[in-house]
Amino acid sequence: MAIINVTDRTGRTHVIDAKPGPSVMEILRDHNLDIEAVCGGCCSCATCHVLIDDAWTAKTGKRSEDEQELVKHTGSFKPANSRLSCQIKFSETLDGLVLTIAPGE
Repeated sequence: MAIINVTDRTGRTHVIDAKPGPSVMEILRDHNLDIEAVCGGCCSCATCHVLIDDAWTAKTGKRSEDEQELVKHTGSFKPANSRLSCQIKFSETLDGLVLTIAPGE
């Protein structure tokens, strides 16, 4: 098990124990956090938008072109921090990940 530190849209912090393997979006959704995930993880919407803490952005990797197109049109886009949680596979190297669920659109 590994940990994800999540701040929800109300400012409440959650510490989630999760097994590596699924996407961060699946983990957030399965823990009943406010992630809509309308497309189910296909990178065709931005309803799983999260803001990655500065200390973790390099570890989560770069956005694909498709992901970039989706997040840049959100009202809460932050060039260095915005990611679609469906595009981040959770692994042991992300143990301790810190993120905030982006405001709803």
